[in-house]
Amino acid sequence: MPTDIEIARQATLIPITQVAKNAGIPDDALIPYGKYKAKVDTSALPPRESGKLILVTAINPTPAGEGKTTTSVGLSDALHRIGKKTMLCLREPSLGPCFGVKGGGAGGGKSQVMPMDEINLHFTGDFHAITSAHNLLSAMIDNHIYWGNSLEIDLRRVTWRRVLDMNDRALREIVGPLGGVSNGFPRETGFDITVASEIMAILCLAADLEDLQKRLGDIIIGYRRDKTPVFCRDVKADPAMTVLLKDAILPNLVQTLENRPAFLHGGPFANIAHGCNSVIATKTALRMADYVVTEAGFGADLGAEKFMDIKCRLAGLKPDAIVLVATVRALKMNGGVAKKDLTEGANPDAVRAGSVNLRRHIENIKKFGITPTIAINHFYLDTDEEIAVIQEMAAEYGAEAVICKHWADGGAGAEELAHIVSAKADKGAPDFNQLYPSEMKLADKITTVATEIYRAGNVAIPTSVRNQLKAWEDMGYGHYPVCMAKTQYSFSTDPTKLGAPVDHEIAIREVRLSAGAGFVVAIAGDIMTMPGLPKVPSAENIYLDENGQIEGLF
Repeated sequence: MPTDIEIARQATLIPITQVAKNAGIPDDALIPYGKYKAKVDTSALPPRESGKLILVTAINPTPAGEGKTTTSVGLSDALHRIGKKTMLCLREPSLGPCFGVKGGGAGGGKSQVMPMDEINLHFTGDFHAITSAHNLLSAMIDNHIYWGNSLEIDLRRVTWRRVLDMNDRALREIVGPLGGVSNGFPRETGFDITVASEIMAILCLAADLEDLQKRLGDIIIGYRRDKTPVFCRDVKADPAMTVLLKDAILPNLVQTLENRPAFLHGGPFANIAHGCNSVIATKTALRMADYVVTEAGFGADLGAEKFMDIKCRLAGLKPDAIVLVATVRALKMNGGVAKKDLTEGANPDAVRAGSVNLRRHIENIKKFGITPTIAINHFYLDTDEEIAVIQEMAAEYGAEAVICKHWADGGAGAEELAHIVSAKADKGAPDFNQLYPSEMKLADKITTVATEIYRAGNVAIPTSVRNQLKAWEDMGYGHYPVCMAKTQYSFSTDPTKLGAPVDHEIAIREVRLSAGAGFVVAIAGDIMTMPGLPKVPSAENIYLDENGQIEGLF
């Protein structure tokens, strides 16, 4: 089979101006970035009644692959094929995973967004702008301390770190500035990956440029000795940070392999951040199309929960239908089959055993008042017997399962899914609800997610963490939703526990207040906000060939 990048090179793209015209975007709203990419000035778009929102999520990710982004692209193309005016909204890929494990993140097969190589690399520079804005604030904090520290910032309580859009475990914990009096005052600090930056979350949750600057100003960068907070606006960094982000806040327009419009904007991770594309892109798409397909990062236990409890709550959105992606291969792994054994023929018993993971996600999504449609992302080795097991198990759990062959056939391979999901979206989701009310105590919100979604038997929140949460409630942040930072591979905090573990312990080791973004991050288990590279990173296989073409992206 050809690789994703080989399929992408065979594509016939149309100019982005034509993509915009087909989507109803006027010329004065389009800001081209070359021939096949553009920014869209949302203020220049005409008003329009809002369309229907379709969320694509998935079972827990495995090394076998699930294809959530691929399914999102395929469903969007399929909706166009059956006559529905549709807009696709995805996140931008991070360089960290691109050179780490994933090797790219723009869909796959004949369901990709284009230009695939540019999207996976520097794209329109949004992540660079976010990195620069974040580190400008870091520099201004240390500069303020150097020049007398009139705000009386306690060097032991500076919470603002630095960021880099790369997996680099060596930067997780550092000491700086070193080198003597002229370089500043030494203190412990560290780096997070850019997609874990609060600036990324703010960009993706801001309503407009004015709201962006207000949220930037609300960032808490540290505390004084009396534990009163110091804000970004106190060091006067927010106006200049906004300047750096003035273009990044505009959604990016690209196209699918079938020349259909897609917004790619923002890219917070779902295992350490809220995992959704920008509110601006989503709301703009809803003004442009009758149906908007969007995705939430990683499995439904992380991405879908945060989509509904954070993004929908803060932006006043709600999904009209939900698609839950599963594969035979991934369910086999959840049923105990090793990756190396996935090609050894049909194993319906393993699929049945692994379907407990599918069941758990169906049950969880139903808690939000919506029954998902199961998209079986077809792989060429799948057998009819194995697929029948998924359909049987889905029906037993109260959901409909549909075979989708969009990887091989593009939108044509997902038309049945498109018919079913659009009909559900037309009916809407009158029973939609969030998992917890805003007025619930922060510790209780953490416990609710851990017990209701992860099925933890015990939620260990140390006294120091409870005291910190209580202090934030006293400061007026008690109404914030919680953003769980946890491994994406399991419902537990142990990535090796596949399937649907119950009665395990969720230990909260740290909490962070994202006062500008509007949520509290609860870090569970061994999850890192700065990932490391694997033993054999994808970067080892990415190179330019003799014709100057990029190889190794997939």
